[in-house]
Amino acid sequence: MEDKISIKSLLPQELEALLADMGEPKYRAKQIFKWLHQGVTSFDEMSDISKALRAKLEEKCFITKPEILRKQVSQLDGTIKYLFGLSDGNSIETVLMKYEHGNSICLSTQAGCKMGCVFCASFDPAKSRNLTPAEILDEILFAQKDSGRKVSNIVLMGTGEPLDNYDNVIQFLKLVSHPDGVNIGMRHISLSTCGLVPKIDELAQLKLQLTLSISLHAPINEIRSKIMPVNRRYSLDELIPACRRYFKTTGRRISFEYAMIRDVTDTKECARELIRMLKGFNCHVNLIPLNHVEGSPLVPSTKENLRWFQNELIRNGLNATVRRSLGGDISASCGQLRRQRNKEVSQ
Repeated sequence: MEDKISIKSLLPQELEALLADMGEPKYRAKQIFKWLHQGVTSFDEMSDISKALRAKLEEKCFITKPEILRKQVSQLDGTIKYLFGLSDGNSIETVLMKYEHGNSICLSTQAGCKMGCVFCASFDPAKSRNLTPAEILDEILFAQKDSGRKVSNIVLMGTGEPLDNYDNVIQFLKLVSHPDGVNIGMRHISLSTCGLVPKIDELAQLKLQLTLSISLHAPINEIRSKIMPVNRRYSLDELIPACRRYFKTTGRRISFEYAMIRDVTDTKECARELIRMLKGFNCHVNLIPLNHVEGSPLVPSTKENLRWFQNELIRNGLNATVRRSLGGDISASCGQLRRQRNKEVSQ
């Protein structure tokens, strides 16, 4: 399929150009786009498209189709975790969560991750690759088809660093928010980054209405560099000014994700530095109780210290909440998604 076009990665205007090259009318693009966003797996399912055009499309294009290798349903809260197999043998995990306000889906943007955060199970530099826009979109389409649940909110917080796959992620955002497709508005999308400063500045220029979430996790460079190698490249001295520039350019409040790790990030010194760093910044601090990752020596803060830390931030004028942990019994919580090879599923 290397010489074929991944048709689901194309926007309607790009489909129009493709059809024009085939000598076909442009209006067919809207029909094809709608079929693709309904999750069809072959051109033959496009019943209002002529057989001749379907044959042309089959010759020049292909439709991505992930395979559900494993599906786990939490007995605690109904969270569903999918292990999707991709066409090249890679696999990714996707989590569908049910809230009172609707269904949220946590999407992976890469197979494996190069960032190496010590509290996260997704680190796999040897096998990491970018997902295409179609492959990211498929996570929504096929989770919806299998579960019967309509997705209303998206968080790009699964395996991978979204801004390390910048072009494909931006194309995905255009696809998923298009009114003729899945049609999930930008205000219902959160994009998480560990802090790739140049890409944060680039994203700001697009002035998208999404929520930017910064995986901060420590307010002191020495600590952050130990648990997040990206800080050795883009330190807090660069990251926080970039966040302020982002807010100034977009007017969109940033959410700072902060893992509560016992005796590492939950100390009085960390609370003091976090308050100093974010004082006067229109932002939100999302405290995340550390989830267990096999093989990690890190342990979560006590409930008492978590409550104290939150209250200290609030007392000093910061908006701080504690993230509700879902799917813990199926390792679907924040930081627990692990890249698995297809062969591991059958063992």
